[in-house]
Amino acid sequence: MTTSHAIEVKPAADCDFDVVSLGEVMLRLDPGERRIKTARTFDAWEGGGEYNVARGLRRCFGLRGAIVTALADNEIGRLVEDFILTGGLDTSYIQWAEYDGIGRTVRNGLNFTERGFGVRGAVGVSDRGNTAIAQMQPGDVDWDDLFGRRGVRWLHTGGIFAALSESAADVAEAAMTSARKHGTVVSYDLNFRPSLWKGIGGSARAQEVNQRLARYVDVMIGNEEDFTASLGFTIEGVDENLTDLNTGAFRAMIETAAAAYPNFQVIATTMRGVHSASDNDWGAIAWSRTQGFAEATHRANLEILDRVGGGDSFASGLAYGLMEIGDIASAVEYGAAHGAIAMTTPGDTSTASLAEVAKLAGGGSARVQR
Repeated sequence: MTTSHAIEVKPAADCDFDVVSLGEVMLRLDPGERRIKTARTFDAWEGGGEYNVARGLRRCFGLRGAIVTALADNEIGRLVEDFILTGGLDTSYIQWAEYDGIGRTVRNGLNFTERGFGVRGAVGVSDRGNTAIAQMQPGDVDWDDLFGRRGVRWLHTGGIFAALSESAADVAEAAMTSARKHGTVVSYDLNFRPSLWKGIGGSARAQEVNQRLARYVDVMIGNEEDFTASLGFTIEGVDENLTDLNTGAFRAMIETAAAAYPNFQVIATTMRGVHSASDNDWGAIAWSRTQGFAEATHRANLEILDRVGGGDSFASGLAYGLMEIGDIASAVEYGAAHGAIAMTTPGDTSTASLAEVAKLAGGGSARVQR
């Protein structure tokens, strides 16, 4: 059975925002081709799992977006704000926390990211303890005003934000509850990060939190590790590095998740086979309750410059396809194409254009454009 839309989304004319993301925005410090431990200079960008999705929808796909986050009010926080402004997102929902001068009570998050090459894998070293966003409380934002009076078509958040603190999961739940009440589509990227859960209960705690929040999700996104570690589903017949991208195993996992959570209207998972840090197989599968399964173009031996943010760009391309095109096949193609292009440039955030994504999703090549 098929319908005209994989998921129903509110009309743009009825909303101030097409997308709002809830999550931490960190300052990314990138040593380029060097190692973190031997670098003397770093490039600075902004980045964050949830933020990257809204930014991609704004800068690549031209939709109206905002970020709900919190920053310590100092020069680093204002630098992050300047990056967010450059990314085109509305900043009126940033919560500013008073800074005590040394970061004893509140800080801004830093993320040192080493890209990796060949046999040397990418490395991320986060310095994000006691950050402003981790201390955010459910009542800090008037959610019903945002989703009700102003109107939002799509809310995106995820497992990175939910892992930051006990209150972060409560904030996510408050936002998701209000969004659903007002007809906003809720997407959630499981984004399991062992380092975030390690000191607060590991996979058992991750499953407890993510299973609770999954009840509010319309569009669930993740890779195979995310679904197994965060929701407890198993995927059989696929080795650790996904050198055999067993489509049947992924479909079975999605069907299990769909049965367990009848609120899921769309489930999407990326498939990455890792030959080396700079040589990955890349693909994706998505499922819609109304339209069934669709699989993106498989890209074997995709050359990677910077893999960080590839999954976030997949999520934003998927969301664009669902909002603006409507069918699951187009959505998963746009997601996979956007993720592939994003991994050809440094930094968390996408520099792709809609025309580039549409061309690649439609089977375009990398021939020189003159």
